[in-house]
Amino acid sequence: MSEETRLPPEPIPVTLLTGFLGAGKTTLLNRLLQDPGLADTAVLINEFGEIGLDHLLVQHFDEATVLLASGCLCCTVRGDLVEGLEQLLRRMDNGAIPPFRRVVIETTGLADPAPILHVLMMHPYMVLRFRLDGVVTVVDAVNGLGTLDEHPESVRQAAISDRLVLTKTDLVDTPEREANLAALLARLGRLAPGAPVLDAAKGEAAPAALFGAGLYDPATKIPDVSRWLADEAVAEAEAQHRAHAHDANRHDDRIRAFTVATEAPVSAAAIDMFLELVRGTHGSKLLRLKGIVKLAEDPEHPLVLHGVQHVLHPPSQLPAWPDEDRRTRLVMIVRDVEPAVIRRLFDAFMGLPVPDQPDGLVVADNPLAPATMRR
Repeated sequence: MSEETRLPPEPIPVTLLTGFLGAGKTTLLNRLLQDPGLADTAVLINEFGEIGLDHLLVQHFDEATVLLASGCLCCTVRGDLVEGLEQLLRRMDNGAIPPFRRVVIETTGLADPAPILHVLMMHPYMVLRFRLDGVVTVVDAVNGLGTLDEHPESVRQAAISDRLVLTKTDLVDTPEREANLAALLARLGRLAPGAPVLDAAKGEAAPAALFGAGLYDPATKIPDVSRWLADEAVAEAEAQHRAHAHDANRHDDRIRAFTVATEAPVSAAAIDMFLELVRGTHGSKLLRLKGIVKLAEDPEHPLVLHGVQHVLHPPSQLPAWPDEDRRTRLVMIVRDVEPAVIRRLFDAFMGLPVPDQPDGLVVADNPLAPATMRR
């Protein structure tokens, strides 16, 4: 057996397509699957209820499309999701279907995307065969403003997205609707400042714009940290948030996107303990984390972090820094947590003392702390 034959296959990119009820996910998927470039795309469609109907509208429904009909992906069918992905792999590996280069998972409108991402990040076999490319959230331009007000699920769907797709903008035909759309865009900009907003009616939601949202640039296969992190856009949105008054009772105003950055190298023990404490204390409120870390022990090979709530994808190291920016940068999206709380915690583990505040030694040298957090 040759060396090339023994190498594991390249993980297949997975895109999660989400959005609230009636936003137009199936319409968008139908349009995407008409593109010849997506002929080698496998599709998994989640239906809530015993009888699936939406899959009948998907024109690409074939042997490489699996309907998950036993419940909502965010709760009861995570086992079905794994089984559906394994079924696709078995068919492909056995030659029953042609090889596919991409998987699209369409969720129900009520689904919380986080548990689905947990499967892709933590399942020991799924991690080897698949990689998360990105989350695409579809938003109704006419009804989206009211949906964000009424349904916290829609807020979470938008907040963790890598791409936002506006639908029904062609129906924005009155001054009132134009004003609502402007307000919607402003709110989406605060919720997901790093996510480009694409207008489906103008043809902007093309495959090239939606896919390839992961760390590696699909054209060059080289890490594009700035595009993936979008930390500059997040920092700008955070500054705007501080400059304006907001309603703390509104769903989306309880969600904050912010960055933590430092020029100084960070020890592996410090970043491990920091993440462990953040996940243990605020795990359910940490909607998403992306980061690149300059390790003190190995500063030439940055550590890449990606997490959703309390689940952290197995960290990986890049062979080199992809650009001149060699800072440690963490982008976090949180709910009901003040960024200052996380920043003070990070400063403590970085050894930056603050009067009357505990530092990292309180945890590291504490015999009562969990063993994984002690020095």
